[in-house]
Amino acid sequence: MMPSGRILPPLLLLLLLPLGPAAPCSPQPNATHFICTEPTLSTFPSGLPTTTLAISVEFTALAALLPTALAGLPQLQELHLSSNRLTTLPEALLRPVPTLRVLDLTDNLLADLPAGIFTGTGHLQHLVLQGNLLQALQPAWFQHLPQLHWLNLAANALAEVPPAGSCPAVFHALHSLRSLDLSRNRLASLAPGALAGLRALQGLGLEGNRLGTLPPTTFVPVPALRFLFLQGNELRALPAGIFVPLRHLRVLDLAHNRLRALELPLRSPGPALDLDISGNPWVCERPLLALLRRAAPRLTTTHDTLCASPMRYRGQEVAAVSQAGDTGCETKGDGQRLPDP
Repeated sequence: MMPSGRILPPLLLLLLLPLGPAAPCSPQPNATHFICTEPTLSTFPSGLPTTTLAISVEFTALAALLPTALAGLPQLQELHLSSNRLTTLPEALLRPVPTLRVLDLTDNLLADLPAGIFTGTGHLQHLVLQGNLLQALQPAWFQHLPQLHWLNLAANALAEVPPAGSCPAVFHALHSLRSLDLSRNRLASLAPGALAGLRALQGLGLEGNRLGTLPPTTFVPVPALRFLFLQGNELRALPAGIFVPLRHLRVLDLAHNRLRALELPLRSPGPALDLDISGNPWVCERPLLALLRRAAPRLTTTHDTLCASPMRYRGQEVAAVSQAGDTGCETKGDGQRLPDP
């Protein structure tokens, strides 16, 4: 206990004073990874070391970025900016980081991007724009991304994919792309050639749109496709032979559309096709039943894959009717099959 009347030294007084609030997410010298999830952060951190390889600023109040936000970070390879409040990006933002390989902008408020935003990012491999407000795709965005493998455009407000007749086709330069996610947008149709340029594509997500029809040549530009997701649309019919170009297809999801008849790719050597056709009003007659026996896909969700017609099969599982060897033809009273009309 201090004797009464004794004055504390000034330095000791300073140490005893309550400290003010520290700046959120202060960078550390010579660090290679910077992570900040401070909800109150509204300004992109400055002073990051030149050794930084990965930045994660997510779940913050960040609403804008300066054009120089990434200056002095020549080795940056990953930039994660998901779940912020970004409404726009400066066109020059990525120019200081030519080695960038991953850019994640999930769940922001981006309604558009500058035409030249990805100029100079030729090493980019993963680009995630999911959960924004994008209404249209610009071919200029994708002209300089020859190494892009993964493009996620899900959960935006896209109403169309510019067709091949546009100059140039929107995806024409993405020769290395393996996965394209366009799910949960507002696509009511796909123009012929919309997928032009995507010869290496293996996974395509179109689920949760408003697709009512597809052109017969939709999948001609994507012969390497292995995974195709079309569930949760409004498809009423499929053009004859639409899946014939897809000789490597392994998963096809057509669940929860309005299909009454089925089209499938030609059967190829290797594992059976994983096929989900549940939640459609199937007509269990000769064309469907014979196709299923011939193609022998591995049906998933069989308990929800039901016949809607004819009446004698209504409510029965399509797989059970097909496996029973029924041809879908009615029988006369003497047990003979009625001829097809």
